[in-house]
Parts: sequence; structure tokens; C-alpha cells
Amino acid sequence: MSQSVSPKTVLVIGKVWPEPTSSAAGSRILQILAAFQSQGFRITFGSSAGKSPFSFDLNSIGIEEVEIQLNNSGFDAFVSKLDPDLVLFDRFSSEEQFGWRVAEQCPNALRILDTEDLHCLREGRRLALNAGKEFNPTYLNNDIAKREIASILRCDLSLIISKVEMEFLRTHFRIPDDLLLYLPFIVDENFDKPCISYEERKHFISIGNFLHEPNWDAVRYLKSTIWPLIKAQLPKAELYIYGAYASQKVEQLHNPEERFFVKGRAEDARETILSHRVMLAPLRFGAGLKGKFIDAMCTGTPSVSSSIGAEGMHGTLDWPGAVADEPTEFAKAAVELYQNKDDWHRAQSCGEIILKKQFGKEYVEVLVNRVLETFSKLEEHRSGNFLGQMLMHHSLASTKFMSKWIEAKNQNKSIKP
Repeated sequence: MSQSVSPKTVLVIGKVWPEPTSSAAGSRILQILAAFQSQGFRITFGSSAGKSPFSFDLNSIGIEEVEIQLNNSGFDAFVSKLDPDLVLFDRFSSEEQFGWRVAEQCPNALRILDTEDLHCLREGRRLALNAGKEFNPTYLNNDIAKREIASILRCDLSLIISKVEMEFLRTHFRIPDDLLLYLPFIVDENFDKPCISYEERKHFISIGNFLHEPNWDAVRYLKSTIWPLIKAQLPKAELYIYGAYASQKVEQLHNPEERFFVKGRAEDARETILSHRVMLAPLRFGAGLKGKFIDAMCTGTPSVSSSIGAEGMHGTLDWPGAVADEPTEFAKAAVELYQNKDDWHRAQSCGEIILKKQFGKEYVEVLVNRVLETFSKLEEHRSGNFLGQMLMHHSLASTKFMSKWIEAKNQNKSIKP
């Protein structure tokens, strides 16, 4: 492929099909797709995952949908014919599975990784929590990190959603700045002003996709430790738990006598949040930015969060509610915010400021400019990344042949005697 001045054809390889009503990751990928469409890029989205009833119809916004298969050389013919100028991998596992094929068939395509959040950071914090110890950077040296950092190095550019993660990548893993781009959630500054007052709202809400382990841990923590402290002080308040893909073990936490209600999926997250007075999110591990807080701020709903939940969201600005890690302090902050109308309104105003200053539309231009710049000097850019070249070499020498072995094995199974 002869490289043009700017990319025109984009292939996005998704770990799953986008579900913006189920997770923040689904909303984020749609924001990135919209940024590419604003430049007139022709986009194809492929995934090896099965679709669900909640998968977004990409065809409805002019994006072609293609089903692709793991460990199948049919992808090679597909991507060679498509001949994309830019390939975006959704999460490092997609790059592991398809990156070497893209590099082999379309060597001049710009390869971008959207990490969604830094999985190795989330895993390190989970390991520390399970061990009953304080997290420290040594927990970052886990097996997921060895895979994820290798993927970042193999790609030409990685989109990082949190400034905290940017710092870990720079200082702990020594990733060069020219391989990283800070790209948070993007929020339209003209969001609708909430029309439901403090008096009209009641009760607490917690929301989050239950396939995401930190959300499940937070709900269990709420049920066992924090909610008993809150309900003892607010005898009429109730807590409503929302989230996609609630399993039986989640539903078993439902207990009306304790005013703890598990409601499952919210068809419209913001509409659901809007009727509640305070959001609770005592996340004990995790990474990235939390879409639930974007929804809360957009609906003028104050929140009480752990420090991990609030991480990377507000910079030096005041949090729209309270941040606390110790259960008693968390419960106390929740009760005070729920009962004090003046504090509640101050928190609401803080959320509006954060949305405008931290998640503005200017990041669309930041993304587009960096993509165009990297694409225009791709050969020079890659020449300065020897570690990435080395890792791609070994990926082609190992992952490639493992994949081909699996493909051959699958073909043999399909042959009937």
C-alpha cells in the first residue's frame, strides 16, 4: 500500500461489540469512532465475539460491521483486501490475537491500541486487596503487565484514559511519550441541565456492569459493611443497585427488609440516576476512569466515592460530593450529603465544572491531530521504537505459529472419518 497524506480507511477490531447502555467502554469506543467519522474516515468494525440484544447498531451510523474469527487465516485475506490505513485494537487482547496478522498483511497501516483502562494496574490492585496489603508499584509486575506492556510497545500509539495511568506507564514501565496519548471521556459541554430538584429526589443508587469485577466487589462491600452504617442513620432511605449482566449471586443480595434493592440493568442509565439523590461507589480496586461518575455529573447527582473511584477524574478540582476510603467516614459523608441541601447543591456545581474543564470536546481535535501526525511520519516513528520492533519479531515467530497450529487442529476436528 502506498501511504497517503492522511488515513482514509479504518479497521477497528473490538474485543466485543459496543454496548453503550451496558458499560462505559461501549460509550468510549463510540466516541472514538465519532472522532474518526468527523474526518471522513471510512470505518469497518470487526469482532469475533457474539452479539447481544444490547449491541449498538453500527450500520445505523454508517459503519460496516464484519464478523471475524480467531485463529483463522481467513482474516488475512479479509484485511489484505480491505487494506486499511489505520487499525485500532480494542484492548490488548485484540492486539495479541490480530496484531501480527495486521503487521504481516498491511505493514504500512498505523496500529493504535485503545487500552480502555490499564488492566495490569487493576490486576495489581486486586492482588494487593486479596492479600490484605497496601498497593505498591511492585504489584504492577504481574503476568497481565507482561502482555499488556508488550502490546503497547508493539503498537504505534496507545490511547490512555487516565493521567494516573500515563504516569505509571512513564515512570514504572518507562514507556516513551511518543507512544502514548492521553484521551479521557469526551463530554459535550452543552449537556442538559438537570430538571429534578433536591426535594424531588430520594434514596441512594449504585450502578455498574457486573461483568466488571471491581463493580461486583463494590456492591458486596456496600451490602456487608457500608450500607448497614448508612441505613442505621437514615431509617427511611433505600439503596438501589443497577447494572448490566447481574448474575444469580448478585440478585441474591436483594433484600427489601434491609432496604437494599437489586434492580439489574438500567435501560437508560442517566434517566435512572436522575431520580436518586446520591450515588455510592466504594470501589476498592480498579483502573481507568469511571463512566458512572460522568453520568452522575451530567445528571447533577452528587456522589461519594473511594479514592480509586475518583482517581483521574477531577485533577485539582473539588469532587462533586465526597471521597472516603474508610467505611465509617464513607458512611458519614454519604449521610451528610444526603441530608444537607446546601452541600448537595455545592457538589452539583462541582460536577458541572469538572465536565467542562476535564472532559471537553477539544480532545477530539487532540486525537485527530496526533493520529495524522503519527501517520505522516510512520517510518521515522517506528525507527525510534526498537523494543516494539523486537517484540513484533518474536510475536510473529511465536504467536503466529501457535495460531496456525490451533487453526490446523480445528480443521482436523472438523474432518469426519
